[in-house]
Amino acid sequence: MTRSRTGWTLALVSAALFMVTLDNLVVTTALPSIRLDLGAGIDSLEWTVNAYTLSFAVLLLTGAALGDRFGRRRMFVTGLAVFTLGSAAAALAPTTTALIEARALQGAGAAAVAPLTLTLLSEAFPAGRRGLALGIWSGISGLGVALGPVVGGAVVAGISWHWIFWLNVPVGLVVAPLALARLTESRGANGRIDLPGVVLASGGLLGVVYGLVRANALGWTSPTVLGALSLGAALLAGFATWEQRTATPMLPMRFFRSRAFAATNAVSLAMYFGMFGSIFLLAQFFQTVQHFSALQSGLRTLPWTGMPMIVAPIAGVLSERIGSRPLMVAGLSLQAVALGWFTVVLDPAMAYTAVIGPFILSGVGMALVFAPAANAVLSAVLPHEAGQASGATNAIREVGGVLGVAVLATVFSSAGGYASPQIFVAGLRPAVLVGAAVLAAGALAATLVPGIRRAPSEVSADIDVEATELAAAA
Repeated sequence: MTRSRTGWTLALVSAALFMVTLDNLVVTTALPSIRLDLGAGIDSLEWTVNAYTLSFAVLLLTGAALGDRFGRRRMFVTGLAVFTLGSAAAALAPTTTALIEARALQGAGAAAVAPLTLTLLSEAFPAGRRGLALGIWSGISGLGVALGPVVGGAVVAGISWHWIFWLNVPVGLVVAPLALARLTESRGANGRIDLPGVVLASGGLLGVVYGLVRANALGWTSPTVLGALSLGAALLAGFATWEQRTATPMLPMRFFRSRAFAATNAVSLAMYFGMFGSIFLLAQFFQTVQHFSALQSGLRTLPWTGMPMIVAPIAGVLSERIGSRPLMVAGLSLQAVALGWFTVVLDPAMAYTAVIGPFILSGVGMALVFAPAANAVLSAVLPHEAGQASGATNAIREVGGVLGVAVLATVFSSAGGYASPQIFVAGLRPAVLVGAAVLAAGALAATLVPGIRRAPSEVSADIDVEATELAAAA
């Protein structure tokens, strides 16, 4: 019965996670078709992508808190239903305004699903068996990111852009009722929802993410961007102050006094900043500079984005045996080296074989961080606090990714642009170098994560074994 339950939990949360991560990037390859079909301008196209990112990032903490209060299975299924409804609305959207609204609805549903997948897994698998499950979970997440551009390009080329959204509907209709039937309900320790915390956290994340999303288009010194970032930072500071005073905190600030929790989240922030900010630009290289189609470009990035599916389960198992620290240090170091390698070989006329090596190195590096980081965060808190920890970690990672795209896009624009292949590469090199530097800083932060602690019973067992071997030798 227990094995059946864990198997169903892993299968259902993985299917849901794949669906919501796929939609992060699947729409990017459909933008030209959407522009022609709906008569969209560049601002509308930008918001077709950003509406999902914005609502997803802003509501992650709230989604986790609602799961703790009203039941994780219930909110997981509710999030799936909202996501599926948003997908159908996006597929049927007659205007770009309707499409943007549907994408925001998708993001809101995904914000409930994503953190609760980790919480449900943590509740189903005990600490000693969690590594492999987290590895598979991480691999599925990486596969969703990897296949987003590929699936989008294939569907748009073969059918129409509407079907990138229709694909979600049958998955949601199957997974939601199965989740109700097969998943076990659980709740967090707090019986009350922290309404002031929800308002402050959501408002703060909205200001920060909105400012970052608009920074490249409006400029970092524009009143809109500065105002949004300042207001967001002030609200988040208010959130931190409130959480230390309330008896039922949405996110206990004592989590950040744990070196394991704080350092691992610093690692996640650095990785999503450096790597996903770089992916945003490098993924455009094949289309903009070498004039491949969206599908051809997506296929060429698979040695990079597909590696987590292979390596992450192994990393998850190893994190149980040797701890998360060495894997995260190695993973971030490999990614930093790979991005530095890119800056050496990037050239408008280069052969594809020149980037296969750094692509594989980057993918392996990503895979070595995903599951160990999740394991380290969950191990740093009590079991009933997994939802709060998961919501915080997902929010920090998402802000890191948005910040990375905004900063590296600014570096790219200041040094290059889209006028010619040579100018594109001239901007790409310094942007990728900044990403490499941030990843190297993340590798240093990973050294602060505590090493694996062995239980006293394990140490005693080893002492007994050694004593027996010595006696036999004598």
